[in-house]
Parts: sequence; C-alpha cells; structure tokens
Amino acid sequence: MSQQYENNRREYASGWRTWHNDSVLSHVHIPDGIGVRLCIKDYSVSQMLENLYLSNQNPETTGDARTSACAYDASYTDLTVTWRQSVIRVQTALDGDDLVMLVTPIQKPFKPAALLVSGIVLWNSNGSVVRKADTLMLNMPSGSVPVYTTAPVISDPYFRLTMPYVAVTLDNAVGISTGKKRSLDEIQALIAQGRAKWEANKMQYGDWAEAYNAMQTSLAWNTIYAKDLAAPLTPVSRYWNSSFNGGYVLFCWDTYFAAMMLAFDNKSLAYSNAITITSSVEEMGFVPNFLGPTQHSSYDRSQPPVGSMACLWIYKRHKDEWFLREVYDNLIRWNQWWMDNRQTKNGLLTWGSVPFTPINGCPLEVDNVNTCMGAALESGLDNSPMYDNIEYDDQNHQLLLDDVGLSGLYIHDCRCLAEIARILGDIEKAEMLEKRAALIEENMESLWDEETGMYLNRRLTTGAFDHRLTPFHFHALFSSRAKGAHAERMVREHLLNPEEFWGDCVLPSIARNDPAWGDNFYWRGRVWGPMNFLVYMALCEHGMEDVRKELAIKSRDLFMPEWLEKGHIHENYSSAEPTGCANGSDSFYHWGALLCFIGLLEQEKNNL
Repeated sequence: MSQQYENNRREYASGWRTWHNDSVLSHVHIPDGIGVRLCIKDYSVSQMLENLYLSNQNPETTGDARTSACAYDASYTDLTVTWRQSVIRVQTALDGDDLVMLVTPIQKPFKPAALLVSGIVLWNSNGSVVRKADTLMLNMPSGSVPVYTTAPVISDPYFRLTMPYVAVTLDNAVGISTGKKRSLDEIQALIAQGRAKWEANKMQYGDWAEAYNAMQTSLAWNTIYAKDLAAPLTPVSRYWNSSFNGGYVLFCWDTYFAAMMLAFDNKSLAYSNAITITSSVEEMGFVPNFLGPTQHSSYDRSQPPVGSMACLWIYKRHKDEWFLREVYDNLIRWNQWWMDNRQTKNGLLTWGSVPFTPINGCPLEVDNVNTCMGAALESGLDNSPMYDNIEYDDQNHQLLLDDVGLSGLYIHDCRCLAEIARILGDIEKAEMLEKRAALIEENMESLWDEETGMYLNRRLTTGAFDHRLTPFHFHALFSSRAKGAHAERMVREHLLNPEEFWGDCVLPSIARNDPAWGDNFYWRGRVWGPMNFLVYMALCEHGMEDVRKELAIKSRDLFMPEWLEKGHIHENYSSAEPTGCANGSDSFYHWGALLCFIGLLEQEKNNL
C-alpha cells in the first residue's frame, strides 16, 4: 500500500459518517467506531424499530424509509421513516466535528411514539457508552463526547436495548446534538445550513441536478466502513450485505461501476473502492465474482473485465499517477488470467467456473461450481437466456461458446491497460497488450454475420451462430475493426430497432422479439443500468452523439419517476412498461444510478 493511499484513506475516513450497515438511523464516529442509533417504539403494539435499511421494507413490520438526500461527507442527510402509524422525518448535519439531528413527527399515532437515542460500540472497538442523568457519554479513543437532546427525557425501562440510551416523547420536533448542548432553534439553523450547501451542490448540474442527487444519495447511503481494512467501501446495498456471511460483500463489476460514479466528484471513495476490489487479484489471480471478509469469496469465477476501463477513467478524472501504480500490477495479472483460463480454441474468450476446495463450508462454495450456471454467474448475467442450453466442458471448466460480449470487453480491457502502461512508462507491456487486443479483434471478425448485420456468439460444438441478442453483443463496438459499416448496421438495424432494443424502456436485457423477453424477470427482459452504461461507453468509441444523447435521456426518464415518487433506485427496471418498480428487484441498489450517470457524462460533453 502506498503512502499516498494511506494518507488519502486516513484523511477521508474520519469524523461523523453514516457508515454503519445495520441501520440508516445510525451515525458513527470514524475511526473510533462509536456512535448513536435512533430507535422508535410504537406503544400500540409495544414494538420497536431498531434496524432500518433502504431496500424492500414494509412499514408494518420492518419499517420503511424514503431518502431524498445524503451528502458524501454526511454534511446533510434527509429521510422519512414510516413505522406503523408514525411518519417521521430525520435530518442530520455537521457543525465542525459535532453531529446534529432533527427528528420531526409528520404523522402521529394515538399515543405518540418514543424516540430512543442509543449509544453503539461497533466492530469490537475500544471504548464505551454510559448514561449520566439525561446525557449519553460516548467514551471514544479520541476523547469523550456528550450527546444531548432538546426534549425532556422520559422514564421507560422496557426497551429492548442492551446499550445505554435516553428516550423522549416524539410529540413535537426533537433536536439531538453532540459536543455541546444546543437549542432546537440552533439545531434547526444548522440543518438549514447543511441543506443549503447540499442544494447548491446539486443545482450546479442544471436539468440533471436531481439525477446527480439520486446518484450521490444511493452511493453515500450504501457506503459502509470495513473495519478489517480500515477503509470505507460502497457495496451494492446494505440489504445485500446483511444477506451474505461476514460484514459486507463486494461484487466485482458492481464495485468498479460504483468507483466510476464516485469519481465523478469524490476521488477518495473512488480510490478506496477501486483499490480494494483490485487488490483481491493478489490472492486469487483474478477479481472474484464476490468478495467478503473471513475469506468469503467466489474462488471459482471472476466477472466482466471492466477494471482497467474504470481505473483509467478515474485517473483521467483526477490525474493521480500513484493511483494507477497502486492497481497496475494486479490489473496486468487479471488480464493475463483471462488468456490463460478463458481462451477458446478460436482465440476468443468464454466464461467458466473452476472447482476449488471449500474454505468456510458455505453453500456458495459448492452450488453451481464448475457448471454452466457457474459460468453464467461469471458473466454477471446470471439467468440470461443467452446461456440457456449452451454446452459446458467440465474438464476445461468453460462454456463451449465464443462469446462476443466478453471478447469485446476484453479488447477494451487490453486497450485501456495498454494506455495505463504507457502513462507509467512500461512500453514493453503496452506494446504486448496492444498486440493482444489486435489479435482478439482479428479473431472476432469471424463472428460477424453479414446476413444479420451483427457479431454473434458461436457454439464451439457445432460452429453455428447463436442468434439470441442482448445488449452485451454491442460490446463488439469496442473493437476498432467494427468501425464504419459494421457499427452503423449494428446500431441502425438492431440497437435502434424497436422490435429488438429501442422504445420507451431501454435497453431490455434480451431482444424484445426473443421468446424469453416476455419472462420480464431479472436478466430475462429487464432493463439494467450496467448494460445501458457499457453500451454507452462502446458508442463513445464511434462518436454517435445523437444516439448517445437519446440513450441518456431514455435512461433517465425510465429511472426518474420511481426516484421522485418513492426514493427508489432499482437493481433493474421493467422493459415492458415504465412502471419503475419491478418484482424481485432490490429497491436501493446503487448501480441503478448508472442510468443517471450516462446523462451526467453526456452533459459534460456538451451534448445535452
């Protein structure tokens, strides 16, 4: 680890943050690991709301939260909680190294709910929380911090909490402050200042201000603190963290996309995510499909090779050469791993899954390993119809398929990595990578089908083309050999064809005229932010400003109604009708904001 990265991480990972995974109603002082958590008691059923995510919640059972803001630095957050008969707005802001919170009841039950301000000690940190009369004392390694409330403290010992707390009646607005006692008026003024700063920041993006806010809010709320790495990370959603063993889970291409979105205006979080996920290559030789603490990872498979693209984009955004040096060797190893383990007899690439000895004994270390499904999971497309009934070689651990999407992404990986090598002065590696890209490009020309006007997947068992089309087929546009007539036909005859990919809800994950499109479930027809984004990046290789602009607007227009109405940012969206919320789709999954990121990039290019 370089000193620059250590300094970057130490500087950013400090102060009050929203980085406790188990509840968006908690704030923790970093790196002390001690903080406060808000809980709510409903007296009509004597039940308490203790933990709260932003995904797939129910106001009657687990509570529901709708967020409208979360600044990266926690200088302002705003969410509305619905818990049984209560509707409560919770806003927070910072005053130097102090945290202030404003809790306002909007709808009250028959008997007003109780608001509990509880201390928390996380990650087995050193320190303690004690109650002294009506004040909480957070005894941190960096010093003791008092926590005050503006409302009278009530006496109710029957709360299901094991940490010290103070409780107040939530019949009117309540202020909470650390460091020094503040009046409700003082706290409201600090909240207004934090909101004004947040508002001014987002409004600089004009017509795309709310798109920017959605992207920032999804990334900021999903950022948590990885104590084992002493670093902030941005998993896809807090809900997914809770579903996996250990404290968090990072998915490969998801994390690179998050790093790119973060790098739009927060290089510290971008560096932390990109460096952390790329560092996993040191142990495995590849970036795994998923990665967690306690050696909880997918040792059989990787995911789409987008790392060099992401890291090069981040570098061009912020120009810190040390960042490229931090990731370079591991990106080289991962690039070579694809050639050594996923190359087909035709010199192209395919997906696979390699058997390994289980480490933790969990089902994920056994289920689908060295199978067609395991290889499909490596693609990131899970249940895509593109891999239905494709033969699998369990001796070579590969799908028997020349895959257009993977081959196109790998060409781009080679080109981006060659550019990184040249920036770092490694001319020999740069030339090797450029030759490798040119060779894959030449081999991929054998996948061009003149009759279809498209590069097609090819079955290795029969040599026949497979005509099922997905947005991944447009990754062929990353090849320099696709420029000109081939690119024009692909875009005109297929991308802009409403019977296949165009329309009000773009881009479906399988062509609309494919029988599987009607399934409209997961990768069988849904619209996915990463698919739209990678097609956008491929279009950038060919200019195509008008198509890019229209893709950006259509992506935003599909995304925005659900965000404005419910504060949702979906894992995927329906491609059948612009209803937003789709069954079985995580409702606060950060890569949904890629549908906004496309337009923010186009706006910078002055095309919007």
